[in-house]
Amino acid sequence: MYKEKIDAFIDAHVDEMIEDICELCRINSERMPAEEDMPYGPGPAECLDAALDMAEGYGFDVVDYDGYVGCVDLNEMPKQLDILAHLDVVPAGEGWEVTGPFDPIVKDGKLYGRGTADDKGPAVAALYAMRAVKELGIPLTKNVRLIMGTDEECGSSDIKHYYAVEKEAPMTFSPDGEYPVVNVEKGRLSGHFTASFDPSEALPRLVSVKAGTKINVVPGKAKATVEGMDGAVLADAAKAAETETGVTFELAQDGAFCTITAVGKGAHASTPEEGNNALTALLVLLCKLPFAACPQMDAVKSVAALMPHGDVNGTTLGVDMTDEVSGRLTLAFSMLTVDASGLDGEFDSRVSVCGNEENVLNVVKAKMTESGLNFLTDSMSPPHMVDGDSEFVRTLLRAYETYTGKKGECLAIGGGTYVHSLKNGVAFGASMPGTDNKMHGADEFAVVEELVLSAKMFAQVIVDLCK
Repeated sequence: MYKEKIDAFIDAHVDEMIEDICELCRINSERMPAEEDMPYGPGPAECLDAALDMAEGYGFDVVDYDGYVGCVDLNEMPKQLDILAHLDVVPAGEGWEVTGPFDPIVKDGKLYGRGTADDKGPAVAALYAMRAVKELGIPLTKNVRLIMGTDEECGSSDIKHYYAVEKEAPMTFSPDGEYPVVNVEKGRLSGHFTASFDPSEALPRLVSVKAGTKINVVPGKAKATVEGMDGAVLADAAKAAETETGVTFELAQDGAFCTITAVGKGAHASTPEEGNNALTALLVLLCKLPFAACPQMDAVKSVAALMPHGDVNGTTLGVDMTDEVSGRLTLAFSMLTVDASGLDGEFDSRVSVCGNEENVLNVVKAKMTESGLNFLTDSMSPPHMVDGDSEFVRTLLRAYETYTGKKGECLAIGGGTYVHSLKNGVAFGASMPGTDNKMHGADEFAVVEELVLSAKMFAQVIVDLCK
């Protein structure tokens, strides 16, 4: 119903929609230090103001929630559907080749620039879906609200602020995931452990380990410094560890000291199997070296034994599990620092729906304690599930099948989306199956045809759910 009219409207406004996306993508909206009336700094504030001005220019009523979130309402009817998108971006990073990160361009059917796919492009597609319904005069009895946040990339405190004063709509989707529909998100255990020991000056010795940048990133590099170790012994151990792990090791000698750099492959912690963990590989090498006996190395060996290289499912920790709904538990050992008197480590586990504190957290705690480590984590985030047979999800899948001609199905993921804490929230787009938008990386892009298709599907969903 209304498909032909929706198609015609969106097709007639493609150039305008792309230019509106570009307007927002020219703004560097990564989180910055807070200023007055700008909780996340001037960049996100400027982008939110621009988006709200854009929506107001198209005749919508808008509301600014203290600079945290901006909302666009289609009508004044009872609330039925929220569309939750975000305007903040991750830092530009290095390695851009097609264009500058904040100089969006269209090339070969792709719109390049930071935020084009994550999530400014989908946000504007949702706004154009609302424009289509409004300007076509399609009658509705319920309201749809576009919620545009500004802190999704750094913890989603924007949404906490919003939902502290507003109730959830009966249904919410976020175009900040992938098609067809993500209705299951695993739980999460962010493990933190430490150990203390008396320093030892006996040679050869481990001076330090420094590995990891963020808990949710499998480290692609890891470094250790050792003292008093024979160079030939180091080289032989590095060669053996490289054969065993597939990670390469760079050795830099400076007198009695040698810095070891492990170079693997980074990945998101929700998919650790896609990387090659430089930290766990570094521990393989360190455990091969003939250090002088000391409590420090006893602790390091205990850690290496609990999370060995290649174990991305918590098998050795005793928490490997799987279920039909969400798949297998994953675990990424992502952060470790070691010095003469202590170590501090963190891992990120995405826990299957069948997991809970009793069969995951308590099991890990017991294993760590048994190995002489202090496990500091005392809680875990529960999984998120929405009924795949609900009318809400069926409506989304129906729109996807109608507009793409592909089979619609529900997906379970290890990552957490913007709707993880919402009772009836799912991710719907805007990444098509098989499209790698290079989100968070250099040369991020959105396929123009996919943005157009998304706008059409969003409009159809609005009509079907709010009629």
